[in-house]
Amino acid sequence: MSFFFGFIRSVFLKMLQLIWFSKRKLTNSLSIYVKTNTGNTFPVDLDPKWDIKNVKEVVAFQMGISPEDIKIIFAGKELHNSTIIEECDLGQQSILHAIRTSSQRLNKNKGTNTIDESSEISELNDSGGKPMNETLTDLPLDESDPQENLTMEEKHENPAHFFVYCSTPCKAVTVGKLRVRCATCNSGAVTVDRDPQCWPDVLQPKRITVHCENDFCPAPIFVSSDTESQVLYARFYFKCGKHASLGEGDEAVPLYLIKPNLRRIPCLACTDVRDMVLVFPCEAGHVTCLDCFKDYCSIRLRERQFQFDDIKGYYTLPCPTGCQNSFIPEVHHFHLLTSEQYEQYQRFSTEEYVLRAGGVLCPRPDCGMGIIPESPDDNSEECRKIQCIGGCGYVFCRRCLQGYHLGECELQPSESLNTIHRSGYSVDPRRANDAKWDEASNKTIRILTKPCPKCRTPTERDGGCMHMVCTRAGCNYHWCWVCQTEWTRDCMGNHWFG
Repeated sequence: MSFFFGFIRSVFLKMLQLIWFSKRKLTNSLSIYVKTNTGNTFPVDLDPKWDIKNVKEVVAFQMGISPEDIKIIFAGKELHNSTIIEECDLGQQSILHAIRTSSQRLNKNKGTNTIDESSEISELNDSGGKPMNETLTDLPLDESDPQENLTMEEKHENPAHFFVYCSTPCKAVTVGKLRVRCATCNSGAVTVDRDPQCWPDVLQPKRITVHCENDFCPAPIFVSSDTESQVLYARFYFKCGKHASLGEGDEAVPLYLIKPNLRRIPCLACTDVRDMVLVFPCEAGHVTCLDCFKDYCSIRLRERQFQFDDIKGYYTLPCPTGCQNSFIPEVHHFHLLTSEQYEQYQRFSTEEYVLRAGGVLCPRPDCGMGIIPESPDDNSEECRKIQCIGGCGYVFCRRCLQGYHLGECELQPSESLNTIHRSGYSVDPRRANDAKWDEASNKTIRILTKPCPKCRTPTERDGGCMHMVCTRAGCNYHWCWVCQTEWTRDCMGNHWFG
């Protein structure tokens, strides 16, 4: 009987403790979400000075179970009871995973092992470890990177640094946080079997295995000659460390060439030793400070000397020293430029892609739409008529890039804006056209008029139907304003009035 009353008393005290934690007023609140392995999610306010044991007591009250039956998982690690919250790299609106680990669940995982419940709880209390941000060091570019052979003391003093491009809402290069999910069910309730040791571990699939705690994970079963096994892999991703989490779909692009300059290597351009550098993916691993990298990109962009990587399909830059196989593979590194410069980079990249695919750029002022014909290699007479569909609708000759016309062209393709200078001093052809003293009136004529397909006389349409008759003496050509070809019954039936 005394044992029974003692049990009731302990349960009553535990309930009072849980209620006290749930009602406790926080002076420095961290608002997060807790997600259980059964799919339930609820908000919780925590004090950053609490430890994980305190978190379990708060979460247990919400889940209606004992704190000893819970383990907390975050960023691929089960957190130890003594881990302090502010050591976990948690931000506002972050997600912790609370996994119910009842004795029945433990027995199921342990198979034929038979141990009593008290030893299971003792084992659970001793389990867990440090969060990933406490155990990771800066990742080398590959498994054999000599620049990252740090001593244990250096690794302990230099935890991992990650940089990302945050497209929403920051739209800037910021500090990033590494996170991990199950590659099969996309759940964050996973523990990794080992920490990533290099960037390929993070960027490439099926490098690190995980244990998924999601009850609904459709774990694939691999059958060998004599055994069956379940193998699950990690999918690493990054979050921006500047803004509060926007949910599970909030991800940022890793800028893995930007690294802390732990070895104090001087910049190849200015020779200054900066704290943050960009390491080019060449065999030598040349280093430049971020300011010099911006200058390098700005100059090459202004001279239109970015290069097209035919293997990866990127418009990018190599190491400025001329190293082989040194193209920057992740183009988001160019977000270090201003937003205006990055928009110009994107436009040049699109134009380069169109031209290399056998396409053309619409010559209409203020358009420049890229157009890839159905037969880009066919330069026959019937295929030289191009219409800017999706853009301004302009119809022009593919050979000379003037308004569509009959007969031979007057200009050679080398004189068109689709010719891009590859070396030396160069200018944007469209901007050069706008920079002429008397270009303003000529530009207005090109925008408001279309040439007669036969004699190329600029013609302005001032209302009425689409049936045009050239007024130039000796021409008198009947043509369609829309098609810019000879007026036909099809034109009359399809777009006589537009």
